[in-house]
Amino acid sequence: MWRTIDAHLKTIRSPIRTVLFSHHQNPHSLSCLKPPNSRHFLSSSKTLTVSSSTPNPLSLILAFTTRHCNNVACGGGGRGGNLLITSCISSISSSASPNQQRLAMDWNEPVEVGDGRKGTNIEEDTRPSIPVRAFFFSTSVDLKSLVEQNKQNFIPPTSRMTNYVVLKFGNLSEAPGLGSCISGSNCCYLVVFQYGSIVLFNVREHEVDEYLNIVRRHASGLLPEMRKDEYEVREKPNLNTWMQGGLDYIMLQFLNTDGIRTIGSVLGQSIALDYYGRQVDSMVAEFTDINRGMEKTGTFSMDSKKLFQIVGRANSNLADVILKLGLFERSDIAWKDAKYAQIWEYLRDEFELTQRFASLDFKLKFVEHNIRFLQEILQNRKSDFLEWLIIVLISVEIIISVFDIVHRSGFKFF
Repeated sequence: MWRTIDAHLKTIRSPIRTVLFSHHQNPHSLSCLKPPNSRHFLSSSKTLTVSSSTPNPLSLILAFTTRHCNNVACGGGGRGGNLLITSCISSISSSASPNQQRLAMDWNEPVEVGDGRKGTNIEEDTRPSIPVRAFFFSTSVDLKSLVEQNKQNFIPPTSRMTNYVVLKFGNLSEAPGLGSCISGSNCCYLVVFQYGSIVLFNVREHEVDEYLNIVRRHASGLLPEMRKDEYEVREKPNLNTWMQGGLDYIMLQFLNTDGIRTIGSVLGQSIALDYYGRQVDSMVAEFTDINRGMEKTGTFSMDSKKLFQIVGRANSNLADVILKLGLFERSDIAWKDAKYAQIWEYLRDEFELTQRFASLDFKLKFVEHNIRFLQEILQNRKSDFLEWLIIVLISVEIIISVFDIVHRSGFKFF
């Protein structure tokens, strides 16, 4: 055993040879070792403690064995960074007590050792992320007039979808083609949908209002409150897979116009669905109040005009979600390329479009059930009124007939 340890000590390349601990020196912990002129990182969770509760001297011998990794394998760059894989062999005196013997351990973990020069870390991609902001502030946008006034910024479509347009601002000479990246550039993109959603890519916070005003001039049915949602796209050219999802972001090898269209279509549908969901929630809350009032009083005071307005609003919301948003229509780009189909399916699951529509449809059915119930009550009220009116008219006719008969017979009441 001692020959083996001695062989390890001879082959070691680090300035650390042997670490001896004894009871007389009274060491308590070893948390980090740093050889001179190098960087040495040891896990703080591998602290070695020595008990001082026994008079018997305790010696702990740690033998470090190392091997080098070349720069290509370890990613140290071209500046000579090295990674040494260190093994620690512990030994404890055979005469130690059980309390001392429990301190023996085997330690085999990678330890990074360098020569103190910069550039020894693994290269990280520091490419800035691309902010994506989705807005919904109107129920309709005139795409034709929008394109007419921004011809130089218009990007021709690559699919048959006609319910949206893509506008590019900034450096118009740069085109995000295959494999190119837009993160860190001055280019920004607007995806404008006919049903009122706007998705901004790579637009700074202080420039958002400026670009929204470009679209607002061609919008109709402006809403009193604008809906907003934020997302993030990260570009990493050396990513092992085409895409990788994360918490509130998606990582791609690169982002081009097809990726912008695919991501924008899902975010545009999501923010619009949020608006229509809130509209349906307000109707549900209104019917809930009516039902609670009926529970207390046994009747309700809603007139037929207001009820018909609610019916029209519920039907129009459902039609807008299905027809305008095209919630169940697959993107043409996703049909053509499996990579973008992967993005489209991932984002639909991420934003739970199918589940949210199912929830909205369930609420609309609740509203529809209440509307049908209240319509029946109003219809019964109207029928009752007409029946009483007929009874009164018949009664008046009978009284008039009796009076006429009496008058002809010459009968005098007084």
